[in-house]
Amino acid sequence: MSAIRSALVIGGGVAGPVTATALRMAGIEGRVFEAYPGPAYNIGSTLGFAANGLAALDVIGAGDAVRKVALPMPRSVMSVGHKMIEMPAVAGLEPLQMVDRSDLHQVLHDHAVAAGVDFAYDKRLVSVEEHADGVTAHFADGTSATADILIGADGIKSRVRTLIDPNAPAANYTGLLGFGAYVECSVDVPQGTTFFAFGKNAYYLYWALPDGRIGWGANLPNAQYLSMSQARAIPAEQWLRTLRETYAPDTPGGEFARDTAPEDLAIVGGLHIMPPVPTWHRDRMVLVGDAVHAPSNSTGQGASQAIESAVQLARCLRDFDDPATAFATYERIRRPRVERIAARGAKINHGKTMGPVMRRAMPLLMPLAAKAMKIEETMRREQSYVIDWDATVNERAELVRA
Repeated sequence: MSAIRSALVIGGGVAGPVTATALRMAGIEGRVFEAYPGPAYNIGSTLGFAANGLAALDVIGAGDAVRKVALPMPRSVMSVGHKMIEMPAVAGLEPLQMVDRSDLHQVLHDHAVAAGVDFAYDKRLVSVEEHADGVTAHFADGTSATADILIGADGIKSRVRTLIDPNAPAANYTGLLGFGAYVECSVDVPQGTTFFAFGKNAYYLYWALPDGRIGWGANLPNAQYLSMSQARAIPAEQWLRTLRETYAPDTPGGEFARDTAPEDLAIVGGLHIMPPVPTWHRDRMVLVGDAVHAPSNSTGQGASQAIESAVQLARCLRDFDDPATAFATYERIRRPRVERIAARGAKINHGKTMGPVMRRAMPLLMPLAAKAMKIEETMRREQSYVIDWDATVNERAELVRA
């Protein structure tokens, strides 16, 4: 059994609750400290959830709870103008799931609480004091907490990342702002199909809900970066004017924008991608999830990769007595996989901001590009990843499977 008995988990989004739950399975007490005043039930919009993410959640017993709030999408179609291209499905694997981020947060939070995880809110991390045998976290409200190790699951703007390495890179802005909504409209969209549409001016995606509404998400090109709070400070009516103008030439995107009511518009703000982070850990501190690897939303792998890393980190802490060895092994297992997926997402992202010449050529180039990219092979490699919780961590074997 590990000599590591306790952990401070900074961040209560996706990675934090999963990490703390997996730690309890490993015999380690993980307490979650969240900067927000309560659970993050109102952060973000809908996201795609892959088979490998569900498999990782099955390890901690939360997979079925997510399946209950998610909508399976066995079919995917890419469109440019009026040209539709059926994307290959990966046989033998669960389909993509569309899940509301608020629902995902609530499921993961409630599952962690049921497992005995303690959450503390209004705990914005300020500094960390390291000792020979532990760490003490100091929060903005004047309180502190001590444990054997500290895990930074504090997202794209991670404070822990800069405490580990003051020269750590910040997340890159993709040049896109995210929006989402559920709308009632006359567009006939088949059930169980996600459409990834390259409109004349901007990219969007859409799918049908069982109740007849349409879910859609917009990636709006915008030179100026806006955080979620900055974007939400602008009235939804103003954003809708911009979205309606941007998507006006598109069918059915123009109708989605016109039918979206201000009160139904989810404003996400700037979309990010993390460049490779040189330093994942130092002494008794380590990073997990978006704090260290946030791929473009184009991959559909952000939440799934965060969950995988949370479970693998817990396994390493279970199977090694000292933090240095556990952290180094965790990094060697995870870095190749997450950076390969991030690189794929960066390539896709370029297509969302293409110029007019490339956009006209894309209907001809897209089938060739899909074949050249070996999409089915790539999807199978990414989505068939399964963590064997009961196996003792074996670095070489894990690297082969990554």
